[in-house]
Amino acid sequence: MFNLRLFFCNGGFSLDDPKQVSRNAGEFVPWVEKYRPKKLRDVIGHSSVVKRLEAYVKNRNLPHMIFSGPAGTGKTTSALALAHELYGEQFSQCFYELNASDDRGIDVVRGKIKDFARTLPFTEVPFKIIFLDEGDAMTQDAQQALRRTMERFSSNTRFIISVNYSSRLIEPIQSRCAVFRFSPLSDEDVRKVIRLVSEGEGLKLDKAAEDAVVYVAEGDARKAINCLQGAAAVGERIGEADVFKISSRAKPVEVTKMIEFAYKGRFGEARQLLDDLMIKYGMSGEDIIQQMFREITRLDIPDKKKVALVDKVGEYDFRMVEGADDRIQLEALLAQIMLLGSSD
Repeated sequence: MFNLRLFFCNGGFSLDDPKQVSRNAGEFVPWVEKYRPKKLRDVIGHSSVVKRLEAYVKNRNLPHMIFSGPAGTGKTTSALALAHELYGEQFSQCFYELNASDDRGIDVVRGKIKDFARTLPFTEVPFKIIFLDEGDAMTQDAQQALRRTMERFSSNTRFIISVNYSSRLIEPIQSRCAVFRFSPLSDEDVRKVIRLVSEGEGLKLDKAAEDAVVYVAEGDARKAINCLQGAAAVGERIGEADVFKISSRAKPVEVTKMIEFAYKGRFGEARQLLDDLMIKYGMSGEDIIQQMFREITRLDIPDKKKVALVDKVGEYDFRMVEGADDRIQLEALLAQIMLLGSSD
């Protein structure tokens, strides 16, 4: 036997002191995990979904479930909070989480999942939970095998399958599950997340910075928290410019100005602004075209022109996805915007 010790520059601590180890380890936990709710009542947004999950906890019974929605909207958080409330200190024995985008083949279903599902829980709750994150990435063969496993062990195991698109699951799995839809968080819910983290970390954000985080997050709580943690690396006071820089996003007004210059025939100035976006913010062509799409609907131009602009943005986005050069396609898009503007 030996005593393992860790030493830092001006001292050290022993692994014999679990409190000190836990305290030091906690300082380096990503904020996304640090501020992940442990109780359903602390989950921000999705009040109707949370209410139903709380009823399941109260009754100590639940069906197989599908959590469907975009990333960062609370699917994993809700599943973990549900399990923590059901099992308490026995959480690790009764909850098995698997990322189906990594372990997506039929062998995983026949091995890891089946082995866990077939054993009985030693708790007051008569079933265990298997949480499959990104379940829509599973192969068709794996889904067929999973369907059979869900049938055989439903008496002692419940499945929660998190997906971005529930339609990518085979019909037999969909029919065996209650489906919960998680939509992007509202701006007000994202602000609640921002204020929670800001208060916990002692951050100081002005209104413009908070608005910038909401704009960057697009209803994704994870993105908002990561943005705050990245911006806070240089200090507790966070400004609007810090938010856009750390997230590789341009200020909406800059993107709008570029579109307006092109629309009014000032192609050279629009091209110069494009240079600034790609160099100053280090934005990719895909990032720029996504922001252009968001800002077109806010332009003060006829709806008919907005429709034509959206059509062009979609066309050039497809070209870039297919591998065309970002810079050439963006300049060609600005040229198309100029032609549309000149046809007034």
